[in-house]
Amino acid sequence: MLWDRLTTAKLGSAVGLVAAAALAACGSGDSTVSKTPLPTTTSTLAPEPATQAAPPPPSLPAPDPCAVNLAAPAIAQAVSELPRDPRSRQGWNPAPVAGNYNECAPLSAVIVRANTNAPNPNTRAVLFHLGKYIPTGVPDTYGFNGVDTTQSTGDTVALTFAGGMGLQSVVKFRWNGGGVELIGNTG
Repeated sequence: MLWDRLTTAKLGSAVGLVAAAALAACGSGDSTVSKTPLPTTTSTLAPEPATQAAPPPPSLPAPDPCAVNLAAPAIAQAVSELPRDPRSRQGWNPAPVAGNYNECAPLSAVIVRANTNAPNPNTRAVLFHLGKYIPTGVPDTYGFNGVDTTQSTGDTVALTFAGGMGLQSVVKFRWNGGGVELIGNTG
């Protein structure tokens, strides 16, 4: 029994010595712990602010089809169908000098002039019903040079003519449900 105690004590000492020798053999320079660098500071990056996409540009409102539009393609088309100016034998310039063309109005008009370099080109009114050119059944509309919008309504167009000595005349045309009629001259 004593032998067992001594053997166990020696064995325990031997294991302790082996462990101590192993630890001594591994100096501080050989330690894996010392070879792995420890973080010196822990930095936490702030999350980048979310970039918001610029809002889409506001969409432009659709043009009002019932607004006066002197650049409507229907005007150029109608002017191209007109017979030549009787005085100059020239066609008509499709750019209106005046007008109230409106594709929703029962009657609207534009004033165009002969496509000539003459100092006083001939002018005429071109009449439209709901935006469509009225090619026939229209009283003579030569010589008018403006539209009096204060006297015009949805179904009536007041065309102006500047006469001699600065006098201005107004002639009214009305859509009667089936065609255009002359309804009055004012001076």
